[in-house]
Amino acid sequence: MIFERLVVGSLATNCYIIGCPDTMIGAVVDPGEDGHVILNKLNSHKLKCKYIILTHGHIDHIGALDQVHAATGAEVLIHSADAPRLLNPNRYSYFLTVNFKLPQADRLLEDGDKIQIGKLTWEVIHTPGHSPGGICLKHGNFLITGDTLFAYSVGRSDLPGGNHQVMINSIKTRLLGFHDETRIFPGHGPISTIGAEKRFNPFL
Repeated sequence: MIFERLVVGSLATNCYIIGCPDTMIGAVVDPGEDGHVILNKLNSHKLKCKYIILTHGHIDHIGALDQVHAATGAEVLIHSADAPRLLNPNRYSYFLTVNFKLPQADRLLEDGDKIQIGKLTWEVIHTPGHSPGGICLKHGNFLITGDTLFAYSVGRSDLPGGNHQVMINSIKTRLLGFHDETRIFPGHGPISTIGAEKRFNPFL
């Protein structure tokens, strides 16, 4: 599997490039900013981007959505509960001072959905709390956690639609049951493992 983390934008968002080496079909997860960097990375891997997958609809995870979508024509995937954030991103962000328009979702995701990237199958895990439609993505022992679970921390819950208790419940009931060696790839910061988070995360 082709899998690469890019740190993009002023808020240091982790954007992930996923690719199937057999088919050269790829996907971008959370194009937060620096669209040219993301597109260059896709080109360097010679990937045809089929999907742009959003773990949630906050601006630091969708800032380059328009640029990457325009260049690739990829389908935009987001959980149904966060899809309204693409319709009116200004309403859900404290950082925007100008009008901001985005392509709308081509597919609304729900818990348990499967996303096929070439021969790679990724499972959608609905983990609300940071936002109502927050999701994680799992393939084998790779777990992309968006802004739900970080290395030794958890996502903030003070933005519109956030709920701390719901988020902690999402983590404990949906994520911590995975094998300790499962590697977590969060929306910000370094990678970790489920085992490390069980032992050392002070919020859990």
